[in-house]
Amino acid sequence: MAAKRDYYEVLGVERSASDSDLKKAYRKLALKFHPDRNPGDREAEEQFKEAAEAYEVLRDANKRQIYDQYGHQGLEGSGFSGFGGFEDIFSSFGDIFEDFFGFGGGRRSRSRGHRGSDLRYDMQLTFMEAAFGTEKEIDVEKAETCSACEGSGAEPGTGVETCPQCGGSGQIGRSQGFFTVRTTCNQCRGQGKIISNPCKTCRGQGKVLTRKKVSVRIPAGVDNGSRLRLTGEGEAGAYGGPHGDLYVFIHAQPHDFFKRDETNVICQIPVSFVQAALGDNLTIPTLKGETKLEIPKGTQPGDIFRLRGEGIPSLRNGHRGDQIVQVNVKTPTNLNKKQVALLKEFASLEERKFTSKLKNILKNGPTRAAN
Repeated sequence: MAAKRDYYEVLGVERSASDSDLKKAYRKLALKFHPDRNPGDREAEEQFKEAAEAYEVLRDANKRQIYDQYGHQGLEGSGFSGFGGFEDIFSSFGDIFEDFFGFGGGRRSRSRGHRGSDLRYDMQLTFMEAAFGTEKEIDVEKAETCSACEGSGAEPGTGVETCPQCGGSGQIGRSQGFFTVRTTCNQCRGQGKIISNPCKTCRGQGKVLTRKKVSVRIPAGVDNGSRLRLTGEGEAGAYGGPHGDLYVFIHAQPHDFFKRDETNVICQIPVSFVQAALGDNLTIPTLKGETKLEIPKGTQPGDIFRLRGEGIPSLRNGHRGDQIVQVNVKTPTNLNKKQVALLKEFASLEERKFTSKLKNILKNGPTRAAN
């Protein structure tokens, strides 16, 4: 392990430097080697950590006295072991970084803006609304920034104070032999700030529950399980952080006539056995209205016909699927005497036709009979 450099040398100050001189020197180095300004630069990261450690020691009167008398070895004997990582640095120097950069320690600070929570809304749609799209207005309950305290949580006219127990770091350091163990401050719960006079409107939370009407455009072609994301319509963030998002989950109701298979719609059309035998022109419903469907002579139960482009639009490209029509041949019931007689005559003719064909097969063989 390389020997540590002299802390005064690291900051570039004299041993008689004042607190103001130390702060100015550290500010210059922190701005120069800040990890956000030097992404991926290992050397800059190490210099940033080195400057932070030097300033941490020299700004503290007790640590500085030990260091001036006994050097690095004296600090190690007192339990100081430096910073574990960037989080320790930013949490320890929260107030200082606020002075330096205008915000609490950059993106890694404990007082940085926190994004608000995402919300979920379950929306019920009819089959047709899902197929063609629609626009709905929904009522959403969510936490919004308190207008009275503007999100600070403090009663108007008062302010947020630095936690006296942790000095604004959000952590308490306890020495155990040669090690320093850091734990979350139990007074400020790691925030580094306390509110002596909580806002009466939000009770110190900085947020209040509100109801808001949100307009949601439902695109054509959504289905059960489809999820729509409304950016920024979730709950308010903390410390100036952005709002979360609102996720709308779609639940499409079934239809009495149509069934859905991705972008295709399926339906069953009842026809009489006479229509199936002789063929017919049928008027059938589609998603957009009615259309004509010609079924040929000799149509069999379960035969399928396809109407191109009469299905549901695709969410990906807008192309419509097909309507698949399945023929359901109905057997007549409650026949009168005349109908029964006609059917018996029809059956007799069919039987004679079958018998004649069978005899022909037996006489001439299957190949010649087929011809």
